[in-house]
Amino acid sequence: MRQFVTIATNTFMELVRQPIFLLLTTASAAFSVFLASVPYFGFGDDPILVKQSVLAIMLLTGLLGAVLSASNTLAREIRTGTALSVLAKPVSRGAFLLAKYTGLAAALTVLNYINMVAALIASRIAFDAYGSADLRALGIFFGALVIAYAAGGFANYFLRRPFVSDALFAVIIMITLAFFVINTLPKNNPNVSEGGVTDWRMIPASVLILFALWILAGLALACSTRLEMIATLAICSGFFVLGLMSDYVFGTRARDGAGWANIPYAALPNWQLFWGGDALIAKKSIGWMQWTRYIGSSFGYTVCYVGAALCVALCLFEDRELS
Repeated sequence: MRQFVTIATNTFMELVRQPIFLLLTTASAAFSVFLASVPYFGFGDDPILVKQSVLAIMLLTGLLGAVLSASNTLAREIRTGTALSVLAKPVSRGAFLLAKYTGLAAALTVLNYINMVAALIASRIAFDAYGSADLRALGIFFGALVIAYAAGGFANYFLRRPFVSDALFAVIIMITLAFFVINTLPKNNPNVSEGGVTDWRMIPASVLILFALWILAGLALACSTRLEMIATLAICSGFFVLGLMSDYVFGTRARDGAGWANIPYAALPNWQLFWGGDALIAKKSIGWMQWTRYIGSSFGYTVCYVGAALCVALCLFEDRELS
C-alpha cells in the first residue's frame, strides 16, 4: 500500500510540475472568463451561450490534459527506462498502472477544479444585450492570476522551490479567493435579471465533465502503454469524436434491433451522458435531487468504463518489453 501511495503521489507531483500543465490550466481558465466579457448578440440567450461554451472548453482542455499527462507519466517512463527501475522492486505491474492512473486522475481533478471556479465566475459576469462587461470582476480575476504567478516566482527565486507546482497551487488558492470576492460584490447592472447571479448548476455540470475526463485518462493510459503522444492523441480524439456521435449513429440502430450496433455502442463512451449544458437552459428547471441521482448513475457508468479501460491497459502492459 505504501508503494502504491508513493507512486501515485510522485506521479501527481510530476504532472503538476510540467510547464504545459500550468499553461493549459491558466489559459483555459482565463479564456473561460474572457468569453463572459464579450457581447454575443444572442437575443437574450447570451449567458446560456457563455455557460455552454465554458463547459466545452473544460471538456476539450481535459482531453488535451489527459493525453499529454498520460504520455508524460507512462510512455516517457517506458522509453527512458524509469518504469523498469520501479518494477525491478517488489511492485506488480497492476499496482504500478493503477497508481499511475490515480495520480493522473488527481491531476485532472485539479485542472477541472480550476476550470470549474472560472466557469462559476463566468456565469456570474455573463451579460445580455442590456448589460455590459463587468470590468471590476475581470480585474479581480486576472489580478489573482498575476499574484499567483508572482508568488511562484518569489518562492522560486528566494526559496529555491519549483516554480510550476508552486504557481499552480497559488493559482488554486487565488482564484478561489477571487471567486468569493467577486461573489460578494453587488450586481454589475441591477436592472438586468440574467447578469450578476452565479449559476450554481455549473458545479454538477462540471462534475459530469470530470467523470468524462477520468474516462479519457483511462483510454489515454491504455494507449500510452504501447504508443507515443501523437498516436495517443489521434486515438483518443477518435474515441472522442465517435463517442459524441455514438448515441445517434449506433444507439438508434441498436434500439431498432440491429444486433451489430450493440458492440460499438457499448465499446464507445457516450459523452452525451456527461454533457450538462442542455440542463442549464433557463426554461428547464432541474432540482438538486435530480442532479444527485443523475450524477450517481453517471459515476457508476464511469467506474465500469474506467475499470474496463484499465483492464485493457493491464493486458497491453503485462507483456510490454521494458528493457
